[in-house]
Amino acid sequence: MKNRVAELRAERAWTQADLAQRVGVSRQSINAIETGKFDPSLPVALRLAKLFDLTVEDIFTDEQRRA
Repeated sequence: MKNRVAELRAERAWTQADLAQRVGVSRQSINAIETGKFDPSLPVALRLAKLFDLTVEDIFTDEQRRA
């Protein structure tokens, strides 16, 4: 699954630790989400969407659907 988390975080000049604290996960989790090694749970995806004032679909895209 592709995502825009790193891009959205960078636009706000937040570190991974900053974002992790705001979302309630570890910095390692944010790193894994940003690099595509881990897909977040629905509650985490929803918290990210709310924080960035976007929909989950605006942040995460299913690469298989785009092909």
